[in-house]
Amino acid sequence: MMKKFILLLVLPAVLFFGCAGNQTDKEKGADKKAPDISKADKDLLAKAQIFFKVLPAQARNPENEITEAKLKLGKMLYYDTRLSKDQTQSCNTCHDIATYGVDKLPTSPGDNGIPGTRNSPTVFNAALKGAQFWDGRNKDVEQQAGGPILNPAEMAIPSEQFLLDRLKKVEMYQKLFAEAYPGENDAFTYKNIRHAIAAFERTLLTPAKFDKYLAGDVNAMNAQEKKGLETFIDQGCIACHTASVLGGTMLQKFALFGDYWELTGSKNIDYGLFQETNNETDKFMFYVPGLRNIEKTAPYFHDGSVSDLKMAIKIMGKAELNKDLADEQLDEILVFLKTLTGKVPAAAATVPVELGR
Repeated sequence: MMKKFILLLVLPAVLFFGCAGNQTDKEKGADKKAPDISKADKDLLAKAQIFFKVLPAQARNPENEITEAKLKLGKMLYYDTRLSKDQTQSCNTCHDIATYGVDKLPTSPGDNGIPGTRNSPTVFNAALKGAQFWDGRNKDVEQQAGGPILNPAEMAIPSEQFLLDRLKKVEMYQKLFAEAYPGENDAFTYKNIRHAIAAFERTLLTPAKFDKYLAGDVNAMNAQEKKGLETFIDQGCIACHTASVLGGTMLQKFALFGDYWELTGSKNIDYGLFQETNNETDKFMFYVPGLRNIEKTAPYFHDGSVSDLKMAIKIMGKAELNKDLADEQLDEILVFLKTLTGKVPAAAATVPVELGR
């Protein structure tokens, strides 16, 4: 009887401590909290999320659905020199995918070998901008893709029909156009050329370290980079350089203070959008470039007049903010801008074997 009594006393104790032990094991996982985030880190991240957006996974246009067939055609056209009159250039000539979408020249030579007057901006992330070209005259990459092909100073194709007739003679394109635009009686249209190239360009996105930070990972950036971000915001750079590409949302006068050519050393004066509209209020109005991959896309400004990024930052401080930024501030902003550098997609940088080069 005594043995039964002792057993009855011991059994609840065993069950209690056994359950307590199991509960502690479960709680161990719950106790593994994320490291505490300082108030300064929280405040800076919250401020950054007001002005900037994480780069989206896709740059979609409902009027230009992206399909695998259209992408294949678009990439082929992008790399094909048949799109220039004398077959000396492709889109990639001035917007080289392998070198972050630029040719690293102040201004690019056209089909005739003569340099143009404006710097070739990067094609990466361009589809997310609100307008295209330095003067913002085209609303999207679908419009922009057709401009340089017909421009006498660029690819110099005499007419839309000239290019269509040339491509129709290529057996490869007979197949690619039919697959990219099924059901169309005549897939060979200039609009389809523009849209195919644009579809390819819409895949050229480069997420970077800064996107991880914006998504909430405060440890994705180190203390120096965060300090640079803080300086970038506090000094007023966010007046123009915001959203997912840190720019590309507005026209702005260059310069707001003084004459830009005195700061950049430019040899020729460019009147910006005025050259398109002849409207006095459009003088020196340029579309604000995005800052993604900026450390890789020198030289800078609409005429490629400055090759050093730190100098470009200094010029912008004076021209747009009327500030003489200290050397320490310039270095801080420079460190931050490097967090915007992503990776060039290897597949996009591979020249189609069908083109034989």
